Amino acid sequence: MPRVVICGAGIAGISTAYHLAVTRGVTHILLVDPRPPLSLTSDKSTEAYRNWWPGPDGSMVHLMNHSIDRMEALARETNNRFLLNRRGYVYATAREDVAAELMAAAHQTAQWGAGPVRVHDGRGQRTYVPSPAEGFTGVPPGVDIITDPQLLRDHFPYLNPNTRLVLHVRRAGWLSAQQLGMTLLEAAREKGVRLLRGEVVGVMTQGGRVHQVRVRTHSEELLLPADVFVNAAGPFVRDVARFLGEEIPVYWEQHAKLAFNDYRHILPRDAPLLIWSDPQRIPWDEEERAFLAEGEETRRLVEELPAGAHVRPEGGGESTMLLMLWDYHVTRTVPRFPLEFDPLLPDVLLRGMTTLVPSLRVYWERAPKPVVDGGYYTKTEENLPLIGPMSTPGAYIIGALSGFGIMAACGAGDLLAAHILGEEVPSYARAFLPARYTDPQVYPLLGAWSSQWQL
Repeated sequence: MPRVVICGAGIAGISTAYHLAVTRGVTHILLVDPRPPLSLTSDKSTEAYRNWWPGPDGSMVHLMNHSIDRMEALARETNNRFLLNRRGYVYATAREDVAAELMAAAHQTAQWGAGPVRVHDGRGQRTYVPSPAEGFTGVPPGVDIITDPQLLRDHFPYLNPNTRLVLHVRRAGWLSAQQLGMTLLEAAREKGVRLLRGEVVGVMTQGGRVHQVRVRTHSEELLLPADVFVNAAGPFVRDVARFLGEEIPVYWEQHAKLAFNDYRHILPRDAPLLIWSDPQRIPWDEEERAFLAEGEETRRLVEELPAGAHVRPEGGGESTMLLMLWDYHVTRTVPRFPLEFDPLLPDVLLRGMTTLVPSLRVYWERAPKPVVDGGYYTKTEENLPLIGPMSTPGAYIIGALSGFGIMAACGAGDLLAAHILGEEVPSYARAFLPARYTDPQVYPLLGAWSSQWQL
């Protein structure tokens, strides 16, 4: 059995440990992290998931389908401890050109295995089935495209009345990311996985392959024997790769989410995740617009801002919280902790959400104090993850999980475990290999990927 050291106890590192120890019986696994498990970026997630990934091939659809399969199996085993639901993602548009793009993306993604496309245009029998508020069974796969005005009013009366088309992704929803991570971690620890509070500060080789890992704790420095080293360091994957003299082509974006108390109960608590798919201009009043136009950093807020404002209910029971997200201004940066956020973020998000759900405008004058949180997306240029062997024998990476770490973690961890143990991997795994950058034959479609319709 290999001796495995995993750098990083976020959702990716924990999933890798789980799939090595629990599903494959590997007994010598050590998770190393200077922070508590799941506390750096894994707990900053929107906690949503979907299998709808338009692209030039089906690699992301296949990865997400496998990951969702794993999550659903775990939910059945644990009586749905992490509250997996299938409410779906709802993309809404008021523009004909965007509607056509969404329709084309739906049919393309169906070819890759995301499920069938059902169109509800009012000309046939009404067969649209709403998603239940809880649970993940009894929901049709694929997507439902609704253009029938009556169906839109019946099922989504809170949306912008100018909405021309809704695309409802059905194998999608959200969960408790913290509970998913702890479920995996507890099961892994029962099989012998150990957790060490410390920082990886070096990786040594012997005969050209991984031999030892240097770890600094609060009281000492350790040299740990290792046959396998896993770089699951989240925002720090590039720094950790440099211990082996390797360069990982990633960059970072800071992303923020806003928890908002919808005490007036504007958005129904059983609503799906809602996304406004059109660019928009924020309806500032004249005084606000003039003030913002004067500042070099704020001038952009009076111009057209990108699509993607999205919101969903958060919490069960008597909760009145909403999660709001909108990456209206994302730039490349370097990870710094603690994070600092745009002070105008709450105002911009709230006003942007009123384009999607107009009734939220009642909060413009007396908005409850929001809670802002966030983290970093670690990304590759094509926004595909890195899962597989590094150049140094015995070293592996699971990283660049961008904004899809929670939804991809179970599939990515299982895939990396297969790589580590030399098992046969599915054909789509080549899209995620680090070798794709040095050998164009590994994944010839590399440059064809874009981040369209990715949140």
